[in-house]
Order: sequence, then structure tokens, then C-alpha cells
Amino acid sequence: MFSIPPWLVFAGIALLLWGASGITQKLATNLISSPLSFLWFALAMIAISVALMFLEPMNWRVRPLVFWLAAAGGALNGLGALTSFAALESGGKASIVISVVSLYPLVTVGFAVSVLRERITARQVIGVVLAIVAVVLLSQESSPSPAISLTAEPPEPR
Repeated sequence: MFSIPPWLVFAGIALLLWGASGITQKLATNLISSPLSFLWFALAMIAISVALMFLEPMNWRVRPLVFWLAAAGGALNGLGALTSFAALESGGKASIVISVVSLYPLVTVGFAVSVLRERITARQVIGVVLAIVAVVLLSQESSPSPAISLTAEPPEPR
């Protein structure tokens, strides 16, 4: 029988949640400023964090380096989210902005290969190249005339 590994289930859930998050971020930044939208985003994250403190046993004794690495990760994540909100508010299309910012793992791959000396396979290199090509293709703005819309009404006959 086919068995799905738990990490893949969690990754799939994250994919769905982050996909929905991109939609809510665009809708929010259409109605309020990106800083205010980010503030509500951050407050929701704080509420989830507080709930985790009570629901999940925590070992609070960590080395200072581990603390600062985790704090830096949170700060970088927050700044990345804030700038993605600004990209959406400043007129970026959700379909493009979210696709572009979702390529952040390429930065991690570059760091892992160059600094951590991790090796990637030829297949993984092809995946990185295809991801870059996808962003280039997604970010191309075309003239509005030949655009395809899944929601638009068909043109009136002449």
C-alpha cells in the first residue's frame, strides 16, 4: 500500500496555507496600507506563538547562538513578509509577486552550495534553472489585448 511520509503531509498543508495567505495579503493590501496589513499579520503570528507556548512543551534553555539564530530568522522572515506586502500594495499582481517571492529557497540553495559546501545533483541544478525561467516568464508584463481571462465574459459578436 502507498504510504505518504509525514513531512510531505506537513509540506502540502504549508503549501495550501501559504497559497491562501498570498491571496489574503493581496486583498488586504488593496484595502489598507502594507504596514497596517503587516501589523495584523504579525499580531496573528504572535497569537499563534502564544498558543504554542501553552500547548507544546518547550525547552527554554538554549545557547545564546541558537537564540540569536532563531531571532535573526524571525526578523528576516518578518522583513521579507513586509516587503512582499509592499510589493503587493505598490501594484504588483498577486500571481507574479507571490510566485517571485516564493523562490526564496534559491537563496538557501546558493548559500548551502557556496558556504556550507553542500552538493546538488544535475537534476537539482535543472530544477533551479527551471525555477528561474519560470519567474522570468511569470514576471513578463504583456499588452492587455491578447490576455487570457478565466473570469471574463466572452466578447460580444459584431
